[in-house]
Amino acid sequence: MIHRLSLVLVAACALYAAEKTPAPKLLEMAAKSPNSSGFREAAIATLTDANIKKGSAIIGEGPNFLWMVESSGKPALFVDGEARPAMKQIKGTSLWLATGKLTTGTSHNFYYMIDGKKTGGNTDVAAYGPDSYQHTGVPEGKLSEKIVHTSKIYDGMRTDYWIYVPAQYDPKTPAALMVWHDGQGLVARDGGSRLQNVVDNLIHQKKIPVMINVFISPGKIGERAMRSVLYDTVSDKHARFLRDEILADVEAKYNIRKDGYSRGIAGNSSGGISAFNVAWWQPEQFSRVLSRIGSFTSIQWHPGEIDGGNVYPNMIRKQPKRNVRVWLQDGSEDLENTHGSWPLQNIQMANSLKMRDYDFHLSFGTGTHNGAHGNAESPEELTWLWRDYDPAKTEQTYEMEPGEKEKPLFRVKIYSR
Repeated sequence: MIHRLSLVLVAACALYAAEKTPAPKLLEMAAKSPNSSGFREAAIATLTDANIKKGSAIIGEGPNFLWMVESSGKPALFVDGEARPAMKQIKGTSLWLATGKLTTGTSHNFYYMIDGKKTGGNTDVAAYGPDSYQHTGVPEGKLSEKIVHTSKIYDGMRTDYWIYVPAQYDPKTPAALMVWHDGQGLVARDGGSRLQNVVDNLIHQKKIPVMINVFISPGKIGERAMRSVLYDTVSDKHARFLRDEILADVEAKYNIRKDGYSRGIAGNSSGGISAFNVAWWQPEQFSRVLSRIGSFTSIQWHPGEIDGGNVYPNMIRKQPKRNVRVWLQDGSEDLENTHGSWPLQNIQMANSLKMRDYDFHLSFGTGTHNGAHGNAESPEELTWLWRDYDPAKTEQTYEMEPGEKEKPLFRVKIYSR
């Protein structure tokens, strides 16, 4: 009996040691007892031995972060290109740690210098602000089960989507609407996007209206993934699919406003250009656009047959102005490939919008083709997109902010050679 009990206790201790420790607790342990075996075991279980060895281990909550790396020599930590205070060695080990603060609402990068060589690091570390976390007293919305739609416009394409309904929704009062591309990445409340928390907090603070959020995944026809065809093709087909099929189903269940003034659309990467594309073709359906790391490139360009996103900067300059409000986000280390240059195309988009006096904002950082920056700043993005919203109105002529009018066009400077 004693032998059996010992085995149970050993197994229980091993399970406990392998459990991940929440960031605030791990940061507290690092401050109070960094040389303890308890902290060391908790840190390795949480950050993983592999990430610590390769120098990519990091964890944070709000502005507070912990870095850890294994090195025989003393490592120097650099964050956003600047040297941080000296790292501390955990006694009796080759593990080094540092704690510090990062600006929230954006993304950061870090690396180490060890024996004169740059090593490890991470190019896209999201630092979430307070509105990306759940708060006591803020009512939580409810996420539906997955709904599967079979399309007629796209010949049998099956699409998964979810509906997020805020706690304040009243069927007697029509709600605003936000549509999100790549919706499968938004269903986990505390996943990378933290969008459900953001929506709950901003509605509670009355920074955005009570709104139904629809998270839509790109569909498939059989085994054929349709994401790029849907998102990167410059035509009104996807806009019609959303209006006539998915949203028609949603509107049969919920009381949603029909005016484009009360509707927004968002996405990352190819989903980012798709958000702009849908509003471009149907501004009467969607007038608020959030495009993160948008793929305004030639992915679906077939010369002489159909346009790709690479044409949009010139179309904006040459075609009649649409009444839309646009937030663009990208980073200097975004993609460069045979389809085009993501950073340069997003800068082109911003300059084109500025030349035509659109109400736009460009948030340009140092990130790669990654969602960290956009996810971290989503409270700011949504607050800006829905600023001055008045539920008594059904339309508004968007005008460029006075502060933006005073600024020059964006210019490019080569920094890598």
